[in-house]
Amino acid sequence: MSIAENIAQVKQDIRLNEKRFERDMDSVRLLAVSKTKPISDLEEAYQAGQRLFGENYVQEAVDKHLQLAAYQDIEWHFIGPIQSNKSRQIAETMAWVHTIDREKIARRLSEQRPSQLPDLNVLIQVNISDEDSKSGIRLENLMPMVELIRSLPNLRLRGLMAIPAPQVTEADQMQVYQPLKQAFETLKAKDQDIDTLSIGMSGDLSAAIASGSTMVRVGTAIFGERAYTHKD
Repeated sequence: MSIAENIAQVKQDIRLNEKRFERDMDSVRLLAVSKTKPISDLEEAYQAGQRLFGENYVQEAVDKHLQLAAYQDIEWHFIGPIQSNKSRQIAETMAWVHTIDREKIARRLSEQRPSQLPDLNVLIQVNISDEDSKSGIRLENLMPMVELIRSLPNLRLRGLMAIPAPQVTEADQMQVYQPLKQAFETLKAKDQDIDTLSIGMSGDLSAAIASGSTMVRVGTAIFGERAYTHKD
């Protein structure tokens, strides 16, 4: 199947799950995870109507942003870990950052965001499975980070993001997501800017949509397996 056909299939799956879980139609956006994929794949996805692209590696993200500068309606999302010495490149090129979990990174992105650009949309990454190997803050530490980001110029807090540990069943996946869903709903009720819950990938799409996801991150189902190993 072509990339265009894959995108159509993924979007159909999203719409079916919206209906299944009584979500509003088109309430879940598709973020195409394009890490390690060549520019030609992104162009093919763009021609198929895809506008949201997620990148994990800073230099690759910056290079693609430059090479596809003619497509001004692409919305670039950075979804990988952030090293403090590379925060400026992210602040200068990305529209969204999904992976804020440290005060130092939040402050650097705020300071380094060019004044001529709109505020940088940011999500706080939450470690909902309490995995020592995973990035993200614990839910009990969420509110101090929320207040910090709200106090910083040039950043706009839009919501939360998580990458949970794999689960055996859909019910188990939904159970893991439940505390995050509650935290998101609490934030949303207090702040009109909070509108994004970035959860769900190919393996847990249904459970994520059932749990309130507004943005799913899908790579392999769109572009196929990774073409090469990337070093940032």
